[in-house]
This record gives sequence, C-alpha cells and structure tokens, in this order.
Amino acid sequence: MHNIDIGISQEDRTAIAQQLKKLLADSYSLYLQTHNFHWNVTGPMFNQLHLMFEGHYTELATAVDDIAERIRSLDVAAPGTYSEFARLSSIDEVAGVPSSADMIATLTKGHEQVVKTCRAALRVAQEADDESSAALISDRMRIHEKTAWMLRAVGSD
Repeated sequence: MHNIDIGISQEDRTAIAQQLKKLLADSYSLYLQTHNFHWNVTGPMFNQLHLMFEGHYTELATAVDDIAERIRSLDVAAPGTYSEFARLSSIDEVAGVPSSADMIATLTKGHEQVVKTCRAALRVAQEADDESSAALISDRMRIHEKTAWMLRAVGSD
C-alpha cells in the first residue's frame, strides 16, 4: 500500500476492499452466468430473454470495472482471475444448459445473492465513513434488487 491520505485509515481501506472483492467476484460470476444464458437460451421466450440477458450482462460488465476501480482507489489490488473469483464468490455455478425457466430462477437467485453481498459490504463502508464506496455499493444494491424483481415478474405464472 502507498501512503495515501483520504480520511480513511489503511485498516479500514483494507476491510472495505475485502468486501468489495467479494462484490466484484459475485458480480463477475453473475456476468459470466448471464452471458452464458444469453448465448444458450431457447424456447418460446427466446427473443425476450435473449435481449433481457444481453442488457443485464452489459450492465454487469460496466459494474465490474467500477467495483475494481474503487478497490484500486483504496490502494488494494483487485482480484482478476477465475480462481480468485471462485474463491471469493457466493454465486453457484450451473452445469449444462438449464431450461429458460431455470435460467430465470438461477439469475433471480444470483441477483438476490449480490444484494446480500452488497448489504454486508455497505455496513463496513458506512462504519468507516467511506461515502464513495457506500454510494457505489448502494447503487449496485438498487440495480440488483430491481433486476431480481424483473426476473421474478418474467418467471411468474
């Protein structure tokens, strides 16, 4: 770490970055899962889901960059390998190609998990009076809550 003076102690920056690393890993894992489903979705809702998933993974691609850059601004190295993401992520991998209904359920669960990861990270950022990280995390939480709601609406009977 460098000697930076942004009003947040090194200890707090490290603790916040650890939470952001988990958020980055969950977000990247969800990005990969969403992109996979975009490529492989079939069925009567193909066009709607294909386009919806594309919007979701495009948004997530921007998000992972924002989260990684926030980690770097705290002067901590951002994770960037599959093995690191697998170790840090709370998102379960899916084997094979699930049905479109199972894709929706899996992505809903994934977005809900990211919301929980955000909540844990938000507490740490708020305790350290890190408004920049808290704002980023809060924005991510809002987006994932809305996305989960939309997926639940599509997947309901």
